[in-house]
Amino acid sequence: MPNQPAPDSRRSWFLLSTLIAGYIGVYLCRKNFSVAVPLLRAEFHSTKEEVGRIASVGTFAYACGKMVLCPLADTFGGRRCFMGALLLVAVFGMASGFAPSLGVLAVLYGLNRFGAAPAWASMIKQIPPWFGARNLALAMAVLSLSYVFGGAAAVSLAGQVSEWSGQSWRVVMGAPSLILLLLLGACVAFLPRDHGADRHAEDPDEPRSGFSWALLGELLRLRVFWILCALSFTLTLLRETFNDWAVDFIKTSGGAQLSVRVAAFLSTPFDICGAAGIIFIGVMMGRLTGRARSWLLAGSLLSLFVILVLLPVLVPLGLYAIVPAVGAVGFLSLGPYSLMAGYFAVQLRGPQCAGTISGIVDSVGYFAGVLAGSAFGWLLDHGGYTLGFHVLAGLSLASAVLVLFLRVTPRTSPQP
Repeated sequence: MPNQPAPDSRRSWFLLSTLIAGYIGVYLCRKNFSVAVPLLRAEFHSTKEEVGRIASVGTFAYACGKMVLCPLADTFGGRRCFMGALLLVAVFGMASGFAPSLGVLAVLYGLNRFGAAPAWASMIKQIPPWFGARNLALAMAVLSLSYVFGGAAAVSLAGQVSEWSGQSWRVVMGAPSLILLLLLGACVAFLPRDHGADRHAEDPDEPRSGFSWALLGELLRLRVFWILCALSFTLTLLRETFNDWAVDFIKTSGGAQLSVRVAAFLSTPFDICGAAGIIFIGVMMGRLTGRARSWLLAGSLLSLFVILVLLPVLVPLGLYAIVPAVGAVGFLSLGPYSLMAGYFAVQLRGPQCAGTISGIVDSVGYFAGVLAGSAFGWLLDHGGYTLGFHVLAGLSLASAVLVLFLRVTPRTSPQP
């Protein structure tokens, strides 16, 4: 098994790209659900709220998994937990294609999401030894591209699979697991042994890090921790809503003549522009300090508020206005979102507890993300996308206010 790379070396960036590839595979088996939504509604003659319950079950399972499984990355090492997460996602993702009903699909999709829960924290745990303080923020921003490109790749692939399979939701849900198994093999071959595992092997008396009630008590006394959790709540709800409903929104706006494949393709600017937003925020966070950082994030979220208020007004103008607006939502929302359970989770207490903190912050967000499924579907059934986007605009405004009170003192050393 390969050893750890020298900090900031070419191999460090290669290993980072390996993690990104693995996490993209997780998204191939996750965001394919958004493409399956209109297919499921057609086959089972269900309402948006009924199909949205599957997304809510998955998000709730993911949030529970974040709380329960992420501390294992600090205890047993990021590599081991990352491999286990990828394997579970592949197994349950493939099984989803054989579900006989919406209820069984909800259970299998929930198990898929539960198994994927420790993957992000496991990556956060592995990265700090690979980079020095100067490049750590940039590395975290680049890592965040994994879920952005993963989302775009998942929707594009699932749209093509839908076309090739004759609009079969079973193939859309099950086929991406085959690709994930190949990516898992690459991660097994290239990722080095865990840094913490090396240290524990050299000195068996060295205590393992991980969850402790003392750590939780310390976090609960920190105002910045509560702000991080609150922002994770609002920003994850914004992101998950667009993950689940962007394809359906574009399909609904485009009319019956617009195919699911084209609607899926037209939704990808949310992820592609979101990638640009993540890199922009990552670079600027390295150059700004203190209050300037807060005003940068607040400005992004206030601009998001304006876009969401105007989005329903753009519908009569057609897809030429709607698609760029969806891209603007991605650019303005994903940059601030990417910091909460990534860079800030490492800076709050250092890398040794990064898995635990990332898991707690992320889990709060995904408990909120449960509302992106059935609750948002209920809003759409009763008030359409106009009501839905106005509610999201309120969340972005609340986030802009919260971020003005966010202060995280950077940890200069990336070593555990």
